[in-house]
Amino acid sequence: MREKCLMKAKVVASKVGINLLKIDLDTIDVSNLNRQFLFQKKHVGRSKSQVAKESVLQFYPEANIIAYHDSIMNPDYNVEFFRQFTLVMNALDNRAARNHVNRMCLAADVPLIESGTAGYLGQVTVIKKGVTECYECHPKPTQKTFPGCTIRNTPSEPIHCIVWAKYLFNQLFGEEDADQEVSPDRADPEAAWEPAEAEARARASNEDGEIKRVSTKEWAKSTGYDPVKLFTKLFKDDIRYLLTMDKLWRKRKPPVPLDWAEVQNQEKNISDQQNESSAVLKDQQVLDVKSYAHLFSKSVETLRLHLAEKGDGAELIWDKDDPSAMDFVTSAANLRMHVFSMNMKSRFDIKSMAGNIIPAIATTNAVIAGLIVLEGLKILSGKIDQCRTVNFSEQAAKSQKEAIGSLSSQK
Repeated sequence: MREKCLMKAKVVASKVGINLLKIDLDTIDVSNLNRQFLFQKKHVGRSKSQVAKESVLQFYPEANIIAYHDSIMNPDYNVEFFRQFTLVMNALDNRAARNHVNRMCLAADVPLIESGTAGYLGQVTVIKKGVTECYECHPKPTQKTFPGCTIRNTPSEPIHCIVWAKYLFNQLFGEEDADQEVSPDRADPEAAWEPAEAEARARASNEDGEIKRVSTKEWAKSTGYDPVKLFTKLFKDDIRYLLTMDKLWRKRKPPVPLDWAEVQNQEKNISDQQNESSAVLKDQQVLDVKSYAHLFSKSVETLRLHLAEKGDGAELIWDKDDPSAMDFVTSAANLRMHVFSMNMKSRFDIKSMAGNIIPAIATTNAVIAGLIVLEGLKILSGKIDQCRTVNFSEQAAKSQKEAIGSLSSQK
């Protein structure tokens, strides 16, 4: 459950003497420190709920707070539990928990303030049985999926390359999944090859006949996770193989293979140098191909060491907050975008899209937290008829982003 408002997750005002009760399953991570004011570096690893309580009591000792380090989905938090409260405030980060709290509040006939942020966007909604729509009254968009042959053979959007890079992470360092293969798809129906012809073309297009395409991980292990060999296979040999599927490129711009030595000899152009030396935040910079090749090599080496430290048979788990994992996906995705003639993306943008993860913006969280409190005061004052649903418009989000950029450039 993510930090989204003043005390986060679930804050309730009670009818029976308890002022605030907070439930949160998470512990504090370093990535939580930059978007709120209750947690500090010394708190990393501790219960978010307990630390939030301690922090609030420091500046308001009279507060009566109970903190639970637990999941709101625990059966103990049933309808009877919810009935004791005057108001429930949500700041959850997953749909299952939101659905559960929505249903409990409806059954208990307790007002619910539902909120959320998504980068520069955010919303606050008051839900009251018989008065407003509920959280589940309208279907929510589901996570979009993409055909495997599009991911492996014919990416046309940056998200295709990002999904491919995440698949690649698992194929090399995590749990292999046959449905997440990254090598060219020989069975692509659009290519319509005969099996014998496909094998013949594969041998003809592959300068290194010893490169096996059966298991990406086994081949990578056999090279000692050599970054240059990985780069050559992924961005040169596999791309050359794709080019032999000439039917795929009759109405598409064909990909352009990358050669490691040629990339290393590239000179930075003026715009790249200006971008890196400007006041643009590091994560919002778009680098050149040579820099992403270097980042790819460095991240592979780091992840290989992490894997070795865990011992034989170990696997790494994708985590957007792991710098090396994020470096790997950022560099691999951008190199593939370049190969397929797409505009490359910043680390910030890629993190936003990787697994539908949307980075938290402190200013958005602060505004939404304030709106939650305002709606809560209306309910506690018996003025629920004055409550409103509030959404950040695209224009407000754009203005906020520009303001943050302006402040950053003044530092």
